[in-house]
Amino acid sequence: MTLKDIALRNIRRRKAKAAFVLAGLLIAVSTAVALMGLIEAMNRDIQQKLEEYGANILILPRTENLSLTYGGLSLGGVSFEMREIRQADLTKVKTIENAANVAAMGPTVLGAVEVKESKVLLAGVDFQATKILKPWWKIKGAVPSDYSVLLGFEAARILALKTGDSFTINGRELQVSGILAPTGSQDDHLVFAPLDTAQSLLRKQGRVSMVEVAALCNACPIEAMVNQISRVLPDTKVMAIQQVVQSRMETLDYFRKFSYGVTVVLVLVGSLVVLVTMMGSVRERTSEIGIFRAMGFRRSHVIRIILLEAGIISAMAGILGYLVGFGSTKFALPFFTGSNGIGVIFNPFLAVGAFAAAVIVGLASSAYPALLAARIDPTDALRAL
Repeated sequence: MTLKDIALRNIRRRKAKAAFVLAGLLIAVSTAVALMGLIEAMNRDIQQKLEEYGANILILPRTENLSLTYGGLSLGGVSFEMREIRQADLTKVKTIENAANVAAMGPTVLGAVEVKESKVLLAGVDFQATKILKPWWKIKGAVPSDYSVLLGFEAARILALKTGDSFTINGRELQVSGILAPTGSQDDHLVFAPLDTAQSLLRKQGRVSMVEVAALCNACPIEAMVNQISRVLPDTKVMAIQQVVQSRMETLDYFRKFSYGVTVVLVLVGSLVVLVTMMGSVRERTSEIGIFRAMGFRRSHVIRIILLEAGIISAMAGILGYLVGFGSTKFALPFFTGSNGIGVIFNPFLAVGAFAAAVIVGLASSAYPALLAARIDPTDALRAL
C-alpha cells in the first residue's frame, strides 16, 4: 500500500471534513474566478463600445479665436488667425508610437455654399472612413461617388430634394445619391460630398478643415495618442472625446480593486478553514499516526500523507472552483453589461492560475498540521489507545 492509497482512504473515511475543506477552497476560488472573469468581459464590452462611439479624437486647426458664447448662445467671434490643415501632413499620424491603435482617420473639409438660393454647409468626407467613424449612419439610397452628394435629413426637407434630384453648386451640377436618416445631430443639416469633390468645389485642394480619428486604445490611454499626434502635427489642436468611456474605465478600475480585496479576504478565510479542519483531523488521528510511526513510518512519510490529502482536495477545489466561477460569470454578465452581446471566453491562464492557487493555499495551510502530526510521539499515541 502506497502513501497515496493511505491518503485516499483517509479522505473517503472522513468525508465530512474533506467536504468542509473542499467547500472553503471552492468558494474562495470560484468567487475569485467569477470576479476576474467579469472584469475581463466588462473590459471587452468597453472596448466594443469604444468602436460604437466612433471618433474619439478630434484634430482641428490651431486658431487664435475669442469666442462670444454664453449659456449656449453663440454671438460669433473675433478670429485673429485661422489656419487649415494640409492633407499631406496627415501621413505623419502613421508614424506615431501608437499608430496601430488608429482604426480610422477621416479628414473633413467644410465650406458654405448656395443651393437653390439657400445657404448650406458642404462637408467633404471620406465615406470609407465614415463606416467606422459614424457607424450609426443609415443611408436611404447609395453612397455618393464623384459629383454626387448625400443630404442630411433636415437639409433634404428644407431644400425639397429627394434621391435622384439634381442641383448646382458653383456652376457644377450634382446629383443626390442618398439621404441620411435622422441622427439628431448637426449631420442632419449638412450636404455631404466625397472629399475630392468638395475640395474642388470649395477651391481647397489639399486642405482639410478638421480630422476625426477613431482610436482603439486597449493597451494605451487615449491621452498618450493625443500627445503623440500633437507632436507630429504642431500647428493643430488635438482633443480627446472620451467622457463616457473614461467614466466607465474609472468604474471598472474601482471594481477591479474591490474584487482584488474580496479575493484576498476569501483566500485568507479559505486557508483558515483548511488550517482549522486539518488541525482537527490530525488530533482525531493521533492513535492512527502513532501506529504508523510504530510500524516504521518516518516523519517525512506522515508529512507526505497529510499533504497528499490536502493536495488532492485542493486540486479538486481548483477544478470545481474554476467551473463554478466560469458559470457564475456567464450568468451574472448580462446584469453588469446590460446586453448579451459580450460572451465569456475561456481563459487558460485564469484556469491554470485558479488551479495553482487552490493547490498552493491548500498545501501551505496544511503545512503546520502536517509538521504537528510528524512530531507525535508513537509511545504517547499508543498509550492513549
